[in-house]
Amino acid sequence: MEILWIHFPTDKYVPFGSYTVMAKAKKYRGDVYSAACPSRGVLEMIASKWALLIIPLLADRPVRNNEFLRLIDGISQKMLTQTLRELERNGLVKRIDHHTVPPHVEYRLTPLGQSLNEILVPVDDWAEVNLPKLLAARAEFDEG
Repeated sequence: MEILWIHFPTDKYVPFGSYTVMAKAKKYRGDVYSAACPSRGVLEMIASKWALLIIPLLADRPVRNNEFLRLIDGISQKMLTQTLRELERNGLVKRIDHHTVPPHVEYRLTPLGQSLNEILVPVDDWAEVNLPKLLAARAEFDEG
């Protein structure tokens, strides 16, 4: 597979749509260090606290809306819907509507979403394992 490296000038704003068209035309690799590169928006989406919590829940099975609300303490229906739509828009999550009454809609990871989840699970584990050290460091910093 050939990857086209693109330099994004940092002094110019380039509309996202230009890169969307380019992405359909050929495979390319972005530059997250360039302010004009759309990969920055991808990082923002992935790094959102809700996406970091939603994606791993979908690793093993489809999940319905109300189950997300039960499993993710503190998420509102509005934020859940916005995050799921953004993940779906970016090809990470597939929304499956079973066209029943009452509505039965579930979400599952796409292969692209699965590849991201493989990276996120170790990050989640790191945060949980190192939480005591992080809390101690915060306390020490705040005292001194």
